[in-house]
Amino acid sequence: MERQIKLIWDFKGPAGEKTAEHHVIHLKEYVAIEKLPITIIGFERLADIHSIAYMVVNDEQMRQLRDTLKPHRGELYES
Repeated sequence: MERQIKLIWDFKGPAGEKTAEHHVIHLKEYVAIEKLPITIIGFERLADIHSIAYMVVNDEQMRQLRDTLKPHRGELYES
């Protein structure tokens, strides 16, 4: 199985959760427009004032998507 990377966008503050949730809409739109085979996209509330939006991509897609979408960070994804 190919290595997968979780691209992460951090949103902090009282509106962080709603912002992360909204960012997911844009990520899904981008995937649809570009016809990418990406199915794992979502958001999580990590704390009261810290939420994330994320997208899981294959290792070969990572560089192009990182440069285009500018995530704040990334980590190895294990399902």
